[in-house]
Amino acid sequence: MINTTKTALVTGGARGIGAGICRALANEGWRVYVNYNQSARQAEALAVEIGGTAIQANISNESALELMFGQIGEIGLLVNNAGVAHYGLFTDMDTAAWRKVFTINVEGAATCCRLALQGMIKRGEGCIINISSVWGVHGASCEAAYSASKAALIGLTKALAKEAGPAGIRVNCIAPGAIDTDMLAGLTQPEREDIISRTPLSRLGLPGDIGAAVAFLASDKASFITGQVLGVDGGFY
Repeated sequence: MINTTKTALVTGGARGIGAGICRALANEGWRVYVNYNQSARQAEALAVEIGGTAIQANISNESALELMFGQIGEIGLLVNNAGVAHYGLFTDMDTAAWRKVFTINVEGAATCCRLALQGMIKRGEGCIINISSVWGVHGASCEAAYSASKAALIGLTKALAKEAGPAGIRVNCIAPGAIDTDMLAGLTQPEREDIISRTPLSRLGLPGDIGAAVAFLASDKASFITGQVLGVDGGFY
């Protein structure tokens, strides 16, 4: 019989930060569902590695999310990690590109929260962790849509923490700094060195750094922590 309390779903879990989160949770005894959209090979390999289950769903498709939650059943932990970025001048960005960022980063996460909360509220326990960004806190030039969408996740976190708290559910947020994943692959070496030079710990973050923070917030050690935004950025801000 599956222990619902120790069952976790990580969206966008196949690669990068998501994979780091999945590994950290598995190490803490969680049964992890590794959500993916197109990265089937990576998701399946990771699921085998951690003893979890790969499950496909497009985060921007509400019907697909409802089907995924129907297949999984009730969960004790939801980690909204799936997201996309957009780089460019705000004045050059069209409505379709703006909507794509918000559909995945905000609407997809909100739908997952709504679906997960149904079982959590019924049981009177559960945990949701949203992965925002340092840019959701401080904003970034040429990343207006991404910054705004990640700021919306922070607002969603704080509101749901108040709304779901009386039902015994904790909702928190992590704001990663520069993490060494594919999202930074387009940076030149001087650009990477510039970020490192502005980070007091003098290095880029690793997916495992975010995974460790998620594992802590999902644990009993954080039982009195909710509605918070934890910066995991090496002191960048």
